[in-house]
Amino acid sequence: MRVPKKVDFTAVTPEILALAERISGNVIPETLYAEQKVFRGLRDLDGNGVCAGLTNISQVTAKKIVDGKEIPMDGKLYYRGIDVEDIVAGFIREDRFGFEETVYLLLFGELPKKDELRGFETILGGYRSLPPNFTRDTIMKTPSRDMMNGLARGVLTLYYYDGKPDDTTVPNVLRQCLQLIAEFPILAAYGYNTYRYFTHGDSLFIHRPEPKLSTAENLLYLLRPDRSYTALEARVLDLALVLHAEHGGGNNSAFTAHVVSSSGTDTYSAMAAALGSLKGPKHGGANNRVMAMMDDVKANVKNWGDEGELADFLRKILHKEAFDRSGLIYGIGHAIYSLSDPRARVFEGFVQSLSRDKGREEEYALYAAIARLAPQLISAERRMYKGVSANIDFYSGFVYEMLGLPRELFTPIFAISRVAGWSAHILEEIVSGGRIIRPAYKSVAPKKAYVSLTDR
Repeated sequence: MRVPKKVDFTAVTPEILALAERISGNVIPETLYAEQKVFRGLRDLDGNGVCAGLTNISQVTAKKIVDGKEIPMDGKLYYRGIDVEDIVAGFIREDRFGFEETVYLLLFGELPKKDELRGFETILGGYRSLPPNFTRDTIMKTPSRDMMNGLARGVLTLYYYDGKPDDTTVPNVLRQCLQLIAEFPILAAYGYNTYRYFTHGDSLFIHRPEPKLSTAENLLYLLRPDRSYTALEARVLDLALVLHAEHGGGNNSAFTAHVVSSSGTDTYSAMAAALGSLKGPKHGGANNRVMAMMDDVKANVKNWGDEGELADFLRKILHKEAFDRSGLIYGIGHAIYSLSDPRARVFEGFVQSLSRDKGREEEYALYAAIARLAPQLISAERRMYKGVSANIDFYSGFVYEMLGLPRELFTPIFAISRVAGWSAHILEEIVSGGRIIRPAYKSVAPKKAYVSLTDR
């Protein structure tokens, strides 16, 4: 009996390489965008986002008008018109968790009263479970090597367990969104625990979520073999979830949620599309790049306290002589913020507290030094239309690492938080949109005559 030849479907063959060369030759010159007055990436020449819609959900500001001129200011982030720094100060002062309150605010436009918040937390707690056999059949039987892909697959599979998956009325979509907000931490935790079991030979444990715990507490509870965590750990993780829950509406994944929802598709497809966007290293994966860069800094800078030695190495990174040769100091700078990122401002004090608690103050001092030196070095080396500062991604990976959270879960944790914003945007598109989002692309291809096959 003849055995068929095994084909390696992952191989990039010489034939594929040759065809790829043809695609690479079709690049559109950068100068053509300016000539045609097309703003690449929907950002103008000054770095401002091109307005593509209206939103009630969130706002980011980094400039103010003084004597008729725009000048940089410390960044501000607003959820439904309320300063995020005030939201954080409120729940910290009252010694409670803030993520569930933030989700309520983003979805409904108002801060909940005490009884409304309790009722909302009860609803989310009731949804903190997966359908019967879902964990076994979807997560454990086909573990994913990439946690974001596994999360997206889980979301799409939940479509088949929903009795009304294609019903896009507001009550039904709200119900689906609340279920997904409650289920994301479970999908991420179970997916990671299964991955570790099959890939690294670790023990497999599957804890059932506790409905009365907060989102942050449940995530730590599900990921740790002994289910234990400290109050500080849960508070810092809760804060991270609050600060990542939404960001101005124009971020790539929120825009994706709007675009896909405008077609009239189902909630699960819109969420999976947003997850695909967030997976990208230019969006949700940024803190992983920061951590890889910091590993390189720690390995190559002998004396972390010597700012001269540290500055020299940072210059090497800028000159494409160190780390990944990209010329980027990851975690420094932002598309909108210039003088400061409000999320980083709020987060930094808690990062320092956690570093003391974990005995990692020397590492925190290294982060603080880079946050201070890098903007000066970048400004001295490059022509810039605005200033730069440390953004929240610069600190978040360090925080997650101190919490014992694996790097594979850094971007899924972002998704666990940002699903709140996506839900708000999907619902906003349903009630306010009405038209499919279909932007124009201007063709710059020259017209050519068709040539018959025999004459080519």
